[in-house]
Amino acid sequence: MPRPTKCRKVCHFPQVLEFFPSQGKDTDPPVILTVDEYESIRLIDKEGLSQEQCCEFMQIARTTVQRIYESARKKLATALVDGLPLRIEGGDFWLCDGQNTHCGQEGCFKRHYRQKYKKPKGELVMRVAVTYENGQIFQHFGHTQQFKVYDIADGVITGSEVVGTNGSGHGALAGVLNALQVDALICGGIGGGAQTALAAAGIQLYGGVLGDADKAVEALVAGNLEFNPNIQCSHHEHEHGQGHACGEHGCEDKNHCHEHH
Repeated sequence: MPRPTKCRKVCHFPQVLEFFPSQGKDTDPPVILTVDEYESIRLIDKEGLSQEQCCEFMQIARTTVQRIYESARKKLATALVDGLPLRIEGGDFWLCDGQNTHCGQEGCFKRHYRQKYKKPKGELVMRVAVTYENGQIFQHFGHTQQFKVYDIADGVITGSEVVGTNGSGHGALAGVLNALQVDALICGGIGGGAQTALAAAGIQLYGGVLGDADKAVEALVAGNLEFNPNIQCSHHEHEHGQGHACGEHGCEDKNHCHEHH
C-alpha cells in the first residue's frame, strides 16, 4: 500500500494562475504546475533558498523537495520551449496560517495576526471579515487595503475591528484571513484564483455583496444576506482560472490540508 502523501506548506497562494504565449493557440493544452511545485520554484529560484532550507520551510523531506523542484523546472522548460500555456493548480499543500513555529521568517505578519487576533476561549465564536472602505464593502477583493473583522457568538455581534492587509497582494490575502482565523468573508467582486485560495483556507465566501459593511454582517447573522454564489470579478484580470487546492492524492495531515473537489 503506498505511503500517504504529506502536505507541503505554502506561504502564499500564487497571484497569477495562468500564463499564455503571445503567439500560442487557444487549442494548445496547458502545462499544469501544481501549487507546491510553484512554491519550490519561488523559494529556491526567486528567494534564493537552498534545497535544504526549502525542505525546512515546506516541512517535507529533502528528497521530496528535489523531486517536486525537478518536476517544476521540467514543466517550466516545456512551456517555454514548446510555447505552451502554463496553469497553476492542484497539488498537495496547506496554506500557512502563521501559527507554525518552523516558518523561518522573522517578523512574519501572519504570525503577528495569529497571535494578536486569537479567538476567545470557551466560546462558540464565528469570525467574519468584510472587504472594507469608509464603512462600505470594498468591491475588488484583490485590491482591498482593509478588512473589518467581526466576532459573532450566539447570534450576536460581540465585537469588531478594522485590520490593515499589510500591503499584501491578492495572492496573500487568503493567508491574511487565515491568520486572522476568519471563518467567512463578505466581499464584492472576487476572481476565480482568489476563490480557490479561500477554499484552500477553509473560508466560506459570500461574494457580490454591496452597501454598508455592518448591515451586511447583521443580515448574515439574521440569515437573510443576499449574495451571489457564482460571483466573478471582471476587474481583476490576474485572478483567472479554477483548480483543485488539494486532496487529489490523499494528504497525510487532514487537519492542515484542505480537500477541494
